[in-house]
Amino acid sequence: MSGHILHGLYEILDDRFRTGRCANGDSRLEVLHSGSRWAEGPLYVPAWRQLIWSDIPNDRILRWDETTGTVGVLRTPAGNSNGNTLDRQGRLISCEQGNRRVTRTEHDGTVTVLADRFAGKRLNSPNDSVVRSDGTIWFSDPDFGITSDYEGHRAESEIGACNLYRIDPATGEVHLAADGFDGPNGVILSPDEKQLYVSDSRAARISVHDVRDDGTLSPGKVFAEGKDDVHFDNIRFDDEGRLWAAALEDGVHCYDPDGTLIGRLIVPETVSNITFGGPKNNRMFITASTSLYSLVMSVTGAPRI
Repeated sequence: MSGHILHGLYEILDDRFRTGRCANGDSRLEVLHSGSRWAEGPLYVPAWRQLIWSDIPNDRILRWDETTGTVGVLRTPAGNSNGNTLDRQGRLISCEQGNRRVTRTEHDGTVTVLADRFAGKRLNSPNDSVVRSDGTIWFSDPDFGITSDYEGHRAESEIGACNLYRIDPATGEVHLAADGFDGPNGVILSPDEKQLYVSDSRAARISVHDVRDDGTLSPGKVFAEGKDDVHFDNIRFDDEGRLWAAALEDGVHCYDPDGTLIGRLIVPETVSNITFGGPKNNRMFITASTSLYSLVMSVTGAPRI
């Protein structure tokens, strides 16, 4: 049975959103901070009890302290960083649009460049990344940071395409993982690491690729498509296999594992990114336009790495 029922923050489009307890959490969004120019890349760091996120045009990474509620600057300048994630050793992996590279912040604070070129040519503007349990890193490389000076530095693409790349954990070499995208954006592995999901903002779709043992990917199949000019940014899984997607103009979408849109969260600003965090991993953090929002949910994010 499907429907169209509004419960304030939640829009129920399919009974699976209701029976899955997806709408049983907080009844309103909590505003944790306002004042970013364009907020992106939220990442919860359990060891710090902090949520960090990128304020791309202001060239800084901010941090919100869960224990005190205070907000401060983690890094500036930050290379117009966009997506942030952690590797298996708890080190920060950042996609720096302005510096056109992927970096790792070591435990002593030094920064290691993991990728800045492919086949001798400069990357466009890395956007988002995900790390597999063996250390393999996949990252998206659209041209969002080089089309103007707003989120990076205006320049011509040396590669001439917007692709998905893989960093080999043994050699550090950068390999082409998949091409044919208009604007590859969010990337996430399925909890069993057998599939890689990629949102293509310009094409308004989410594709899924099988991950082979050697790290190469199968051709993508469409998992979800935006309708009525809905475009996707980053994506996250909960622990029951539902995919949650930042749907920019349309809040946060929730998809059943079969690809059915079953519900959404209504957000007052344009949603860029989402992530799960908190001590129980059941708090969703949402970056949207100028603000950082959160809500404690009755669903739990996929297990942390």
